[in-house]
Formats: sequence, C-alpha cells, structure tokens
Amino acid sequence: MAGLFLLMLILFMADMLTGSTQMAAPDVLKALFGSGPAGDEIIVMQFRLPKALTAILAGAAMSVSGLLMQTLFRNPLAGPDVMGVSSGAGLGVALTLLTLTPLFTLAEGSILSGWGVILAAWAGAGAVMIIIMAVSVRMRDIMTVLIVGMLLASAISAVVSLMQYFSNEVMLRTYVIWTMGNLGNISYPQIRALALATAAGLAIAFTMVKPLNAILMGETFSRTVGVRMQRTRIVLLASASILAGSVTAFCGPLAFIGVAVPHIARLLFGTSDHRILMPATALAGAVILLLSDIISALPGGGHIIPVNTVTSLIGIPVVLWIILGKT
Repeated sequence: MAGLFLLMLILFMADMLTGSTQMAAPDVLKALFGSGPAGDEIIVMQFRLPKALTAILAGAAMSVSGLLMQTLFRNPLAGPDVMGVSSGAGLGVALTLLTLTPLFTLAEGSILSGWGVILAAWAGAGAVMIIIMAVSVRMRDIMTVLIVGMLLASAISAVVSLMQYFSNEVMLRTYVIWTMGNLGNISYPQIRALALATAAGLAIAFTMVKPLNAILMGETFSRTVGVRMQRTRIVLLASASILAGSVTAFCGPLAFIGVAVPHIARLLFGTSDHRILMPATALAGAVILLLSDIISALPGGGHIIPVNTVTSLIGIPVVLWIILGKT
C-alpha cells in the first residue's frame, strides 16, 4: 500500500512535468511555490496542477464505484455504467449540447458560469439513480435490478443517438469531444465540488466494508449474519452513483477504469477483503488515471490524445484477461 501511494506521488509529479511546453522539475517546483516566472506559474497552477488533482480524484472515485458494483452484483464485468448512471449523465449533457433549448443555460457573468454541462450531467445521473433506487425497493432479486439498469442504459443510448442524428455539425462536434473524456479545463471551484462529492461517496463506501465482505458469500449468508440487504443495496447504489455520476459530470465518460482497476488491485494484493481492497482500489485508480493522462500528452507537437482512448487501451486487455480466465 505504501509503495502504491509512493508511485501515485511520483506519477503526480511526472504529470506536472508533462505537457506541450517543456519544463524542468526545478521550474515546476518554483512555480508551485510561487517563486518562478509568471508564465510558468500560469502553466503549472492553472493547467497542470488542476489536471493532476482531477486525475487522482476521478481515478479513485470511478475505481471504487466499479468495485462496489462488482461486489453487489457478484459480476466481474460490472462497472459504473452498468446501471445507466453514466448514460444518464450523457443524456443530460446531450439535452444541453444537442438541442436548441438547453437544459441548463447559465449567463457568462453569473456565479455559476461554466457549470451548465456539469449541472446537466448531474441531473441526468441523479434521475437515473432515483429510478434505479425505486426499482431496487420493489425488487428483491439483485439480478433483476441489474437487467433494468442495462435496459435503461440502452434506452438512453438510443435517445442520445436519435438526438445526435438530428443535431447540427457544431453541436455534434461539441458533444463528441465531451464523450472522449477530459481531465483539463476544470476550475478550482469545480475541483472543490468534485472533491466534496468524491469524499462523500468514498465515506459511504468505507462504512459498508463489513456488509461488502458478507455479500461475497452470497445474499443468504449475508442475511443470516444480520445484513439488511435492501438497505445495504440502496446505500451501495447511492455511493456508486454519486462517485460515477460526479466524475462523468466533470470529466466526461472515462471508459474501463471502473471495470479494470478493481481487478488490478485484487491481483496486486491477492485478496478480496474490502478492508484492504477498498483503499487499494482507490490508490490504483489514481495511479492508472495519472499514467493515462501522462501517456495522452506524450505525442507532443501540441497534440494530446483523448484520455478515454488511453484508458480503453489499458482496460480492454484486463477485461479480455478476465473473460478468458473464466472460460
């Protein structure tokens, strides 16, 4: 665990050094402490530091959300978008970017300027979460809830595809860029909001460590040891939705982080005990997303690969390994 934390710090500094403008480590440190040239301070404090902080928060949040989903549904391929929360966020953004009557229109001079897409994504994710909660209260079988979530995600994707078909070129381009995922262009007030949402979701998740360990043995065993399954299910769904919905709102959809990272943490630590696996997954998620952000900026020449492309290239081999290992 200490080694993973140290690796996160190393990659954090490496991420601060990576970008279209070449900067030496001493220059970055001077800029961090406010003693460097004004240009360096702008690059570091306004662009690189927010991006690196966002990578840590988003990586931890998406990974723990995936861990909760995999344990709750006892499905190794479950992830944050399996319940349609990410699709709901995408629908909110689509209503804002692809229609002539945006869901949230905020004036440039208002205190919430720049929050339109974020609020729309939160609203979409929250609406889907409420629907899933309502289904979870009525259905005792967790697999039924899973199927409903998958159907809901498919229905939302169909609606978004229809909106894309009828949207104009400028709107479509803006939406497609959002779907590629982006860790930059996030202001410090937005980072604080993401940090609060991530802290709330992780706090809820960490209080559920014992029920999660019991769920590994099956629902029947969980009930015999006193786990109130319906309440536990709702709390876990709420935590996973807060984590995944908030990250999707601020960063766009981040593919495969939620599916792949929990398995990487299990492989590294050789355990399914959530007392160890929960912090390990959070740290591993931060490490993987920092590494993805560094790789996305490597081509140089001012060109940056979308971070979603890099996370997919890392996550797909892990998912294939899981599938092949089960057959």
